[in-house]
Amino acid sequence: MMNSGDAAVVIEGLRVRRGRTKVLDGLDLSIPRGQVVGLLGPSGCGKTTLMRSIVGVQRVAGGRVEVLGQPAGSGALRHRVGYVTQAASVYDDLTVRQNLAYFRRVLGAGRDDVDRAIDATDLRANAGQLVSTLSGGQRSRVSLAAALLGSPDLLVLDEPTVGLDPLLRVELWSLFHRLADGGTSLLISSHVMDEATRCDRLLLMREGAILADTTPEELLAETGAADAEGAFLTLLRRHHPRHALDEPTTDGPPPDAPVPEQPESSRQHGGTSDEEAAR
Repeated sequence: MMNSGDAAVVIEGLRVRRGRTKVLDGLDLSIPRGQVVGLLGPSGCGKTTLMRSIVGVQRVAGGRVEVLGQPAGSGALRHRVGYVTQAASVYDDLTVRQNLAYFRRVLGAGRDDVDRAIDATDLRANAGQLVSTLSGGQRSRVSLAAALLGSPDLLVLDEPTVGLDPLLRVELWSLFHRLADGGTSLLISSHVMDEATRCDRLLLMREGAILADTTPEELLAETGAADAEGAFLTLLRRHHPRHALDEPTTDGPPPDAPVPEQPESSRQHGGTSDEEAAR
């Protein structure tokens, strides 16, 4: 594990249970600063639970989660961590610009941040449109724009490219790398294996465990596979030989996966939402 001073996130012995199911059982990992780190694995493998633990909105059974030198969920992290959930968490009865103006005031971000976030997510043509009239991909972009307000030090993005057209996906990955070049640390989950090559570092996850913590180049070299999906299957054969032939192309949960994550229904920007606080 890397030195905590070089890491945006340090996790030691993280345990999360859902009923009698062990979703995460003694997980250890570090996420480096200023890099785009991909968290890849099939649906139901624990990716969202891990990300919620990092943001500080997940009830954990044990272990340590340190984010930017602070315990996960600390008040000091409220304006330093941006979180985009699987479900777009914005107000349907407000326009794109009104949503961002509201979140800007909540965060105390600068007035110019709204236009910067709109341009970064290619929402200029939709800025005056009610969110309720947007497509699913456009709504997801509004959530991403809200997370970009205030220039957070860590962005935690749960499948941000789902439902987006190929061109916009490429543009967003370019944005992610520009943010990383500026010093922002990004953790981006996906079940689309071809996105692995767009990351600086990869965390490959299966059944609540990290199968690999490596770079895309090292992953292909180690497994001898031609692509990320082939590499993932090779790792599965090593770690779970009885499931190697059952593994899908990551479009659905494996037969023995934990109960699938429940999508978030509210936007979180480092700290608990009103809904979480009421639980």
